[in-house]
Amino acid sequence: MNHLKNNILKSAAIFPLAACLAAATAVAQDAPATDDTQVQETVTVTGSRIKRTDLTSVGPVTVLDSLEIEQSGITNLETLLQRLPSSAGFGGNSTSAYWVSNGWGTPQINLRGLGVNRTLVLLNGRRIVYGGTGANSAVDLSMIPMSLVSRIEVLKDGASATYGADAVAGVINLITKESYDGFELSAKYGMTDEGDGEELLLDLNWGASSDKADVMFNVSYQDNGAAPLWDESRAPCPGTPTPNGFVCDGLSSSTIGGRGTLPAGYVMPDGTVLTGPTRVNFNQVPGGDGDSFQIYDGVRDGFNYNRYFNASNPLERLSFATFGTYHLTDTTDLFAELLYTKRWSTQPASPATLVDIAFDANHPRNPTGVDFVLERRRLLENGARTFEQETDTFRIVTGLRGSLGDTWSYEASLNWGRNTGSDSILNNINTGRLSQTLDTTVCGSNGIPCADLFGYGDVTPEVLDYIVFTETGLGGNEQKALSASVSGDLFALPAGTVGAAFGAEWREDKGWRNPDSLAVAGLALGNQQDPISGSTTAKEVFAEVSVPVLKDRPFVQSLDLDGAVRYSDYDLFGSDTNYKAGINWRVNDAIKLRGTFATAFRIPNVPELFGGVSEGNLTTVDPCSGWASLSPSSNVSQNCQAAGVPVNYVQLGNTILTDAGGNPDLEPESSESFTIGTVLQPLEGLSVTLDYFDIEIDNAIRTTPGSTKLALCYESPNLSHQFCGPEHHTRNPLNGDVNYLSTQNANTGSETMKGLDIGVVYDFDKFGLAHSIDFNATYLSEYETVAFAGDQPTVINGYIGGGNGGYPEWRALGSWTTTADRWSGTYSVQMIGEGDDFFATSGPGSNIPAQFYHNAQFSYDVSEELRFTLGIDNIFQNDPPFVASWTDGNTDTMTYDLLGRRGYVRLTYRR
Repeated sequence: MNHLKNNILKSAAIFPLAACLAAATAVAQDAPATDDTQVQETVTVTGSRIKRTDLTSVGPVTVLDSLEIEQSGITNLETLLQRLPSSAGFGGNSTSAYWVSNGWGTPQINLRGLGVNRTLVLLNGRRIVYGGTGANSAVDLSMIPMSLVSRIEVLKDGASATYGADAVAGVINLITKESYDGFELSAKYGMTDEGDGEELLLDLNWGASSDKADVMFNVSYQDNGAAPLWDESRAPCPGTPTPNGFVCDGLSSSTIGGRGTLPAGYVMPDGTVLTGPTRVNFNQVPGGDGDSFQIYDGVRDGFNYNRYFNASNPLERLSFATFGTYHLTDTTDLFAELLYTKRWSTQPASPATLVDIAFDANHPRNPTGVDFVLERRRLLENGARTFEQETDTFRIVTGLRGSLGDTWSYEASLNWGRNTGSDSILNNINTGRLSQTLDTTVCGSNGIPCADLFGYGDVTPEVLDYIVFTETGLGGNEQKALSASVSGDLFALPAGTVGAAFGAEWREDKGWRNPDSLAVAGLALGNQQDPISGSTTAKEVFAEVSVPVLKDRPFVQSLDLDGAVRYSDYDLFGSDTNYKAGINWRVNDAIKLRGTFATAFRIPNVPELFGGVSEGNLTTVDPCSGWASLSPSSNVSQNCQAAGVPVNYVQLGNTILTDAGGNPDLEPESSESFTIGTVLQPLEGLSVTLDYFDIEIDNAIRTTPGSTKLALCYESPNLSHQFCGPEHHTRNPLNGDVNYLSTQNANTGSETMKGLDIGVVYDFDKFGLAHSIDFNATYLSEYETVAFAGDQPTVINGYIGGGNGGYPEWRALGSWTTTADRWSGTYSVQMIGEGDDFFATSGPGSNIPAQFYHNAQFSYDVSEELRFTLGIDNIFQNDPPFVASWTDGNTDTMTYDLLGRRGYVRLTYRR
C-alpha cells in the first residue's frame, strides 16, 4: 500500500507542470488583448470549510488585503505578521534568527506567543512543508514572496477540528492572487541611517486568463545586507559607569587569555596566598608573557562578543511560482500550484571557545605547577566564526474542483512539499585534533604541532591550520497529503439553509538531519549532536455544519449555530477526536455577538520526538549569583548555601552551556479554547470588534528555559522542586558554576492564557479625500505555565527577556491612510507595552518602558502604469531599551527593533 501511495505521489508531480502549460497554451490562444490589469478577489474567511465573510465569521479573524499590505510598506511576511498585536514571544527573523530553533536564519510566526509549532500556516487553505535545515517544526516564511499574496487571514482561535493538529493558537492562511490579467514589475531598495542593512527586492508577476484557463507566473529576488550589532543605537547601555566607561558590552567569561580556578593556599607570582578557590586569568596583552596570570576581573578580562554579531543578518532568496487552472468542463477544473524557493542566509558569531581542558601539574605548557583545568579559552587568534545556511524548498499542489449540482461543490487535491538544507559553521575546532596537539607523546611529530593554550597570542598559525575545520550538516523535511472534501446546502429551515462540509485527509510528515560526522562523534567544539530521523502519519475525517436557528425576530436578526468535528488516527499515538462549537448572533445591523469553544490535540513533531541532544551556550541567569547579599531567611539564600555555592560566587557572563534536544518519551498535548466577542457597527464605515480569549493546554510540550528551571529550583523550600534534580542541573563543587544544565523537551503540567483582542476600522470621506483608520490591540491578562501537577505557576504575562521573548500586557498597531486620485499616504504606529524583566527585580533594565515605532509611506502615481513609493520606518529613531536579562546587544532582540531609522523607495510598473 505504501509503495502504491509513493508511486501515485511521484507520478502526480508532473500534473502541476502539465496543468500550468495547458493553461498557458489556452490563454495564449484565447485571451483577448487588454491593456489593463484586472484582479478578481473574493474575500473569504479562514476557520471554516463553509466560507464566510469577515463580519459574519464565528471566530475572531484579522484580514489584511492586498491594499493594506502594500500600504504597510513591508515586503516580507515575518515582519508584517510579527507586528500584529496578536503575535508575541519570539519567532525567527533577520534580527533574532541566530537564537531560535528550526534552523538559524529561518523566519517564523508565533501567534499568541504560544510557540511557532502551535501556529498553523496555510497557503490557499492547505498545509505547507516545514522549512529550515532539517527536522524542523515550523514553516519557513521566506519561501513565500509577498508579491504572490493577495490576502492574509489570521484566525486567532483554535481550529484543530477544521484543520487538524497544530492549530492550537490559531491559523495563518496566505491567499495568493488568482485570475490575474496583466504584468507587474516592482523594485524596492532601502537602508538604515547608518548606511547598512541594505534591502533589495525585485518582483515580477505576469498573468492572463481566458474562458478556458488562467495562469500566473511569479519571480521574486530578495537580498538583505548585514547591519552590525555594535552601534550605540543598537546596543543600549544600562547607564552604570565603570572604570572603562559605560557597560555597553556583552561581557563573556570565555576570555582570550584563558581562565581557570586555583585552589586555596596557592601562592600567586606576587606572593599573595589564596585563601580559597580563586579564578585567575592569563595574559591578554598582544605580545605579552602568555604564562603570566592574575586574579580574574570580569570587567577587565571579559570578552565583548556583541562586537561580532549583527543587528540584522544577511538573507538572500530566489523564488519561482506558477499557479494555473484549466477548465476541463463547465463543472470541473484542473488546478495546479508550483512553488520553488532557494534561500542563503548567514550569521556571524564570536570566536570559538575551548571548554574544561585539564592539564596535569607536569604538563610542559601548564605554567601553574599544579593540576589545572582551563575552564574557558576563547580562540581569538582564529578570528570569528560564521554560520551559513542554504535551503531549497519545493511545493507542488494539484487537483480537481468543481460543482455537483446547483448547491454543492467538491475539491480533491494532492499536496507534496520537500525542503532540503545544509548549515555550516566556518572556523570551528576539531577537538580530536586539538587533543593531539596537547598530547606530548604524539605532538611534535607526524605533522602534529604542539599547542600552547595559555595566554593570548600563543596559539600558533600551524596549530590553527591543524585544528580548524568547517562543520557541515545536511537535513530536510517532506510532507505528503491527500485530501478530499465536499460542501454545500443540506436542506432548508425557516431561518435559512443548513450548510455542511465533509472530507478526509491522509498526511505524512518526515524530518531528518545528519550532522557533521565530527559533531556526531563529539569532536566538533561546543556542538555535539545526534542524527535525527523520523516521521508521523495521520488519517483524518471531518464534518462541519452551520444551522440557521432564528431569523428576523425581535432582537434576533439572525442566529446561527456552527459545529465541527474531526477524528484523527496517528500511527504513533493512536486516535483522538476534536470538536468545535460556535454561535453567531446578529442582534441588528449594528450589533453582533459571537463565541466559540474548541478542543485541540497536538502530537509531538519530529524534532521534539527524535531530535538528538545538542549543546550550546544559551542566555541564562543563575539565581545564586551574589546570593550572600540576599536576606538569610530567603529560600534562594538558604538553598544556594545548601548546594555548596561559595559565599563570594558571581556568575561569569550571562550564558551557560546547555543541553537541548528531543525526547522520545513525549506524549501528545491537548487544549481547550474559548472565545466570546462582539462586532459593533454603530456608524456607516465604522466597525469595532472585541474578543475575549481563554486557552488552556494540558500535558504541554515545552522547552523550559534554563533561567526558569534554576529560578524555580532555588526559590522552592529546601530545594524541593523537581528542577533541582541532577537530571536537570548540577554544579561544580569547586567554584559553584553550573556545569550541567538541560532544557530538553518535556511534557509539563499546563499552560493557561487569557486576554482581549480589540479592533477598530473606520472608513470615511473628508475634504474630498478617502480616509481609513485601522487599529488593533491585544491585552494579555494572564499567561501562566505549571511545570508539573501541583506546582506553583510561573507568570509570564507582563514580562520580557531571559531568552523567552516579550510578553507585555499590551501590544497595539494603528494606521491612518489617506487616498486621493493619484496619491496615498499611510502613517502607522506600533506599540510594545511596558514590562518587567523576567529575572531582574531592581536596577537598570528591570522595568522596560513602552516602546513606540512610527512609520510612514507615501505613494504617487506618476502615470496609469507607474507608481513611485517612498517610506521611512522608525521615524524618530527609537533605540532598543536596555533589558537586564538580555539575549544580545543588551536588549531583547526577539522583541524590539534594533535597526533604528531606515528608508526605502519602490517603483511599481503595471500593465
